[in-house]
Amino acid sequence: MEDCIFCKIVSGIIPCQKIAENDNFLAFLDIGPFTEGHSIIIPKIHYRWVYDVPKFDQYWSFILQVTQQIQKTLNPLFISYLTMGNQVPHAHVHLLPRYKDDCLTGLFSEKLRSNPTSIQLQLIADKINQ
Repeated sequence: MEDCIFCKIVSGIIPCQKIAENDNFLAFLDIGPFTEGHSIIIPKIHYRWVYDVPKFDQYWSFILQVTQQIQKTLNPLFISYLTMGNQVPHAHVHLLPRYKDDCLTGLFSEKLRSNPTSIQLQLIADKINQ
């Protein structure tokens, strides 16, 4: 896609700090990181959503390899994954190494959670399972 920043990174038009790459996928450091090692993993072919990537199992296998590389070298407490997709219209997964007292502590605040009843949850489950 012409105007896609991630496609421009894949083609080399825009530089990046690569941390891993194979024939199908590319991992690079986020230029506005939340934590040290915050990375983005993309398919080299343009797909809009992560769930559109046809080699989904290979995509997550590559993500796991990058995760293990970051765990080994940066030693975070753990790594979070985000697949929001609302800023860049190209499938991508954010890897966020998590450290003690990092800035992401309140990211999934309890205040943001809803409190559905068991009946409401059952209705949603039934709808999905139809």
